[in-house]
Amino acid sequence: MSSETITVKTGEAAAAADIVAAPKKGEWKCPLSDHHVHREDVRKVWKECQEESFWYRALPLSMGSMAVTGGLIYNGVWQSSKRFGPFPKLLVAGILGFAVGKASYLSTCRNKFQEVGIEGGPGSGPWAKGASFGPFNTSGHGHRSCHHVCEECKKKAQDAPAEQVKS
Repeated sequence: MSSETITVKTGEAAAAADIVAAPKKGEWKCPLSDHHVHREDVRKVWKECQEESFWYRALPLSMGSMAVTGGLIYNGVWQSSKRFGPFPKLLVAGILGFAVGKASYLSTCRNKFQEVGIEGGPGSGPWAKGASFGPFNTSGHGHRSCHHVCEECKKKAQDAPAEQVKS
């Protein structure tokens, strides 16, 4: 036989334990937990952003920068590599053009997410500048500033009141 005390929460105490604090100002709110935003809408906007940023910005800038680089190499302004030829410079130009194209579409994408109902969109999540994550997380759950609680945290929260009653 064990002499452990079992604590059962009833009524208001159980409801108070289930309430999760709303995110503080400047803190990221998880879009998947917002009941006013439908996941399918988020997926649709994300797919649109990926496709449009590729076709309208990344691909044209990548191809354009590669064409300019090729022209500079052909006209002798830039020297091609003796070992690899023009390919390393063309590759770097293509990658940089692609990255700049994707980055240039962020504000348009952010506006699309705002229309759906997500305040920040890309660039405003837990990975954004100023967000608290990792060892500097202040959300209380030990992970992201999202109010989803992992199973480990739920277990810790359930064990904490039982330990307090024992002492």
